[in-house]
Amino acid sequence: MPAKTYHTAVVAMPPPEVWEPIQAIRRQHDRHVQRWMPHITLLYPFMPRTQWGEALPALTEAGSQVAPFQVTLATFRSFTHASGQATIWLEPEPRQALLTLQAALQAVFPAYDEQSRFATGFTPHLSVGQAASPAARQHLLSVLQAAWQPMQFALTAIMLIGREAEGPFEVAHAIALGGEGLERVALPPAHRA
Repeated sequence: MPAKTYHTAVVAMPPPEVWEPIQAIRRQHDRHVQRWMPHITLLYPFMPRTQWGEALPALTEAGSQVAPFQVTLATFRSFTHASGQATIWLEPEPRQALLTLQAALQAVFPAYDEQSRFATGFTPHLSVGQAASPAARQHLLSVLQAAWQPMQFALTAIMLIGREAEGPFEVAHAIALGGEGLERVALPPAHRA
């Protein structure tokens, strides 16, 4: 069984210059705003940092198979949990491009399949908050949708992120889509909400 940790992940991320409208919502409604930056989870949990040396070439190869594409965040959705609580999220479009990207990564890392194990398979989503009840979920969806201005950004890379102990996730590596390679990046950590 391969080693897995909840301290690392592979994600798609809007560029920091478009975070503010998302973070404004998350500061009010997302209990995870200090731990995670705005992101679309692709593989999580993932390999411990000690194995990133072997993971990076495979991530680079998988990323090279998918061309960069535009992502639009226009519609709020929710997942309702058995407890009646809900996760509120923005739906990234085009869905198919994100399904293709996640499938390319899943093919290279088949043991890290937690995101695709659901009955409906992988659902691309950018979480923005939680609601405590069905009524709160409906109210929050309505309020957020009425005030939201759709945004678009170019997804040109996937990010390998990690965190220490109980700290926030930070980007360690950006892996370019479309075969441009790998670079180290210094992006703001999640706690700079």
